[in-house]
Order: sequence, then structure tokens, then C-alpha cells
Amino acid sequence: MSDRPLPATRRGSRAHEAHESQFRLLRQRRFAPFFWTQFLGAMNDNVFKIGFTSLVTYQAARFSGVDPATAAFLISAIFILPFVLFSATSGQIADKYDKAMLTRLVKSFEIVVMLIGGAGFWLHSAPLLYLCTFLMGVHSTVFGPVKYSYLPQHLSKAELIGGNGMVEMGTFVAILLGAIVGGAGAGLAEHGALVLAGACIAIALAGRIVSGFVPATAAPQPELRINWNPFSETWRNLKLARENRTVFLSLLGISWLWFVGATFLSSFFSFAKNVLSANPDVVTVLLGTFSIGIGIGSLLCEKLSKRRIEIGLVPLGSIGMSVFAIDLFFASHALAPVGHLLSVGEFLGRLAHWRVLADLFLLAMFGGFYSVPLYALIQSRSRPSHRARIIAANNILNSLFMIVSALMAMGLTSAGFGIPAIFLVTALLNIVVATYIYSLVPEFLLRFIAWMLVHTFYRIRLVHAERIPDEGAAVLVCNHVSFVDAIVIMAESPRPIRFVMDHQIFSSPFAGWVFRHAKAIPIAPAHQDPELLARAYERCAQALAEGELVCIFPEGKLTRTGEMNPFRHGVMEIVGRTPAPVIPMALRGLWGSVFSRGNDAHWPRPIRKGVMSRLSLAVGEPIDPAQATPEKLQQIVTELRGARK
Repeated sequence: MSDRPLPATRRGSRAHEAHESQFRLLRQRRFAPFFWTQFLGAMNDNVFKIGFTSLVTYQAARFSGVDPATAAFLISAIFILPFVLFSATSGQIADKYDKAMLTRLVKSFEIVVMLIGGAGFWLHSAPLLYLCTFLMGVHSTVFGPVKYSYLPQHLSKAELIGGNGMVEMGTFVAILLGAIVGGAGAGLAEHGALVLAGACIAIALAGRIVSGFVPATAAPQPELRINWNPFSETWRNLKLARENRTVFLSLLGISWLWFVGATFLSSFFSFAKNVLSANPDVVTVLLGTFSIGIGIGSLLCEKLSKRRIEIGLVPLGSIGMSVFAIDLFFASHALAPVGHLLSVGEFLGRLAHWRVLADLFLLAMFGGFYSVPLYALIQSRSRPSHRARIIAANNILNSLFMIVSALMAMGLTSAGFGIPAIFLVTALLNIVVATYIYSLVPEFLLRFIAWMLVHTFYRIRLVHAERIPDEGAAVLVCNHVSFVDAIVIMAESPRPIRFVMDHQIFSSPFAGWVFRHAKAIPIAPAHQDPELLARAYERCAQALAEGELVCIFPEGKLTRTGEMNPFRHGVMEIVGRTPAPVIPMALRGLWGSVFSRGNDAHWPRPIRKGVMSRLSLAVGEPIDPAQATPEKLQQIVTELRGARK
């Protein structure tokens, strides 16, 4: 595959055919230099912050006027303050100028900042180190909108999940390496400050060299006039983000993740020293476990989502985060007191500590499931001309949430809460916030329910699923085999679908709740409710006019024999009002499962097919609406299904 971005009309299909693994991107110039540039930047952030935090936590006497109990939270707050002040301006700059040029300017600035930080380490000057912390925050603020708006310009939609997973994985591996270097440097009593200073400057120089290979990336809005007032532009960016409700709530979801992550990461030094009775080297073990967990979770997203933007993983991630954060609280309380600071070997030699590490690893892994689909969703659903400013709005919200996180942790610490209690409070708040967001945007929860049900009961094979369009109106037509046909199709579609469903389904407590929130369209036969039938056709016409997908089961009822019932004329009524391509589909393998219906009137029936049985969803070529007769559609669907029911 060429390193040059593919045209929009061909990019998706070619990526689907040629993209075998997300790691393939590391061999391509459109991704690799950018990846290593952001990797080195994230690593340098953490060499500096971990080195600084470790010194003021374990060698506080060298730094006058520093409180070691709250220093980690203060460093975190200072680092993210520039995100509040300058993110809006940074978003405009990223939309107006070539991102490769901006990347190189940012990396040159990093060298200057690290010279200041190096002087702070050398002189053990807290004011200089706090200044460097702030300036590194400025560096990350400017690079943030460039970082996440770069990917959609160089990757196809099918590659976005894999690309974001690689970036998230790389970021947290960089955090791990930065923690190792920063912690090791701070642990050297004689020359630790010099080692930290040299490491920070060397990594900044390496980042500047690599950034020179980032390919040119055209500015999406070069005519944009920059508003240099950060306050009015911040408000404007937030208003811009609110134009798309799903995108805005996704921004809030990501910001909440940073609230949770900042609380845990900033607590590790105090957690190691005061709860685990461990030395600074154990902090590196904790950070490494957390980083590997979120890296693995980020990489697994591509496999679990089948290279689609699968927002059903988001609720799964939030559930796992809360479960293992709560268990971490109990695991911490089960630890026996120790009279001295444990080395890494002593720490790992105690079985109880492995439960702590397992909780951290799994919490972080589920955090990866949570974050990667949200980033990809924001990138795919934001207007290209405003994408960097939407990312800037994300950074503004992230920073506000992280500052609140630091203030909450400092307040709880001052009130006498221990670190495990702070973890428990964060886990309980996560449950409340997640419940609130999913109540506002049921699409997340619906995709989660569909994803869980389908991947629990079936192994699904997709045949030409790319024929379901990523955008634009279309009518999907499918055979009707079981009570979960719509859920299977919902789980395998790249976008939301408006299902035309029998009105009686809406009286069922669970199915009715699911399909009402999925904006399904109730329909009834003319002899039962002619007014409802007319309204159904009107709502289908409106949905198609707005560019949505509409799915209908033209048999009108479930099969009782496994063979298809005659197709009715509803499809012709729908496309006659609003012409749109008709896409035939066929489900095979569901007949005989617990969700299908046999000749007997009793349901559920004995299961003839067990859990994880195989089924297929085959998608046919789009048909011109003028040719979409019931007879022709039934013939095509029958051929797509084949002999297997």
C-alpha cells in the first residue's frame, strides 16, 4: 500500500483488502514517523514528571517549600493547566496549518523546555521544575489537536480503530519506559539529577529528528482567521462540540476516563510508600502493570471490534474499570503491615500483592476498551474542517476533569481519606457517571447489549459486510428466522439502523425497551391498525430522507419451518415514497437455536443448537429501488442464504 493517503472513494475497500494487522502501519511513512514522534514526546513527559515526583516524594529535604504528601497532585494540576488556557487556540492552529510543520515546531520547543528542566534538576530548584512542568503542558496542549486530527487524514475508516489502538498502546508503553528511566534516575543519590537532565534533553533531540520524517498533511481550513482570545475561543469550541450530541457526550466520556486515570496515576507514589510499604522501584512496577494493561486493551479493540468503530465496547470498559477498582480497594485493605520499605523482589514475593497488580492490569485493560472506540467515534463523526477544534474541545474538557481529579484527591487526602478510599470513591463515581451518560445516549448501551448477546451465543461469519454503506440512505431487506435477527444485524452493522418491527414487540418489557431506544419503527397490518401502518411508512420516508438506514423483514413474521414466507409489498411502499438503494441480506444458521420458533406453540423450545453455534450474515449487491420487487428480492435473499437455514 502506498504511503500517500487514499482517495475517499477507494480508501475503505483497499484498506479492508490489504490491511492485515494494525502493526503493518509501523512500516509505512504515513504513520510510523508520527507514531514515534508522539511516543518520544509521551516518554519525555514521564521521564520528567516521574523523576520530579519521585525526588520530591522520597527526597523532600532537597526541595524547600514542597509538601511531599500533595506534590504529585500539584505537579499533575500544573501540567494540565495549559490545556485549559490554550487548547482552543491550539485547535485553530491545527486546522489552519500543515500538521507536519506544526509537529516540527512543537518538537523544537520541547528542546528549549527540557533545557530549563535540566537546569532545575541540576540546581534542585522547585520553581524551575514547576515552570518546566507548565511548559511541557503547553507542549502537549499544542500537539494534542495535531495528534488526533492527523490520523483521520492518513488512515481509512477501517484503520482508525487499529491506528488509535497503536497510538494508545504506544503512549502507555512510553509512559512505562519514562517511568523506568525517571524512577531509576531519581534513585541515583549522587548523579540522579544529572542523569534526568541528560535523558530529558536527549529524548527531546531524538523526537525532533524523527519529526522531520512526518509527511506533509494539508491544512483542512487554511483560510481560518485565528481568534487569539483563549476565553471566547474556548467557549466557541465547546459550542462547536455540542452541535453533535453523540460526539459531545463522547468527549465527556473520554474526559471522565482521564479523571479516573489521573486519580490512579497521581496516587501511585503515595500508594506505594504508605499502603504497600514499598520503595520507589515498586512505583515503576505499578506504572508498568497499568501501562501494559491499557496497551493490551487498546490493541485488542481492533480484534474485538472487527476493525469497525464498535462503541459497544465502551460500556464493557466502564463496567470492568469499576469492578476492578472496587476490588483494588479490598485488596489494599487485606495487606498486612510491614516495618520497612519493600524492594521489588520482596514486593513480588508476597501473594497478596499479585492481586493488587491483577486489579491494576485489568482496570487498565478495560480502560483501553473504553477509550479507543470513543476516540475513533469522535474522529469519524466530526466534520473534517472542524476536527482539530473538536479535539481541542476534548483537551479542554480533559484538563478540567483532571484538575477536578487533582483537587478531589487533595481534598480527600486533607480530610483523612487514604489512597484505597480514594480509589473506592473514584470507582463508585464511575458507576454513577457511566449510568448517566448511557441514559443520555442509549446507542452505547444498545450496541453493548447487541455485542454481548451475539458474541456470547454465536460465532458469526460476515460475507461482504462492506456492502452495508458507511453513509447515506439505504433499505436493508432480510429473511426473518428468529427473535434476535435485528440484534444480530445491529451488532454487525457499522452504523445505527432503524428497524421496522411488529407493533406487538413494543409491549414486551425488555425487547420493547431495546427497540424503542433504537428508534425502531412500529408497524401493523392494515386490517389491525391502518393509521399505525400509514405512520410507519411516513417515518420510514423521513428516516431515508435524513440519510439513515432502514431495515425491514418483508416476510412480516417469523418462519415456523425454516423456509422463507412470501415477501410482502412493504418494501415497494417505502422506496416508492423515498427512493433509496435496496440491499438484500440473508441470515443462515439461526434456525434451530433457542431464539427461533418451531411448529409448536411453546417458547422457549428445547435447544437444538448450543451456545457459540455458527451463523452467517451474507450481504448482496445494492439494487435499484425501481427493480426491488418482492419476487426479485425473495429470489436474491434465497440465493444468499443457500441450503443452510
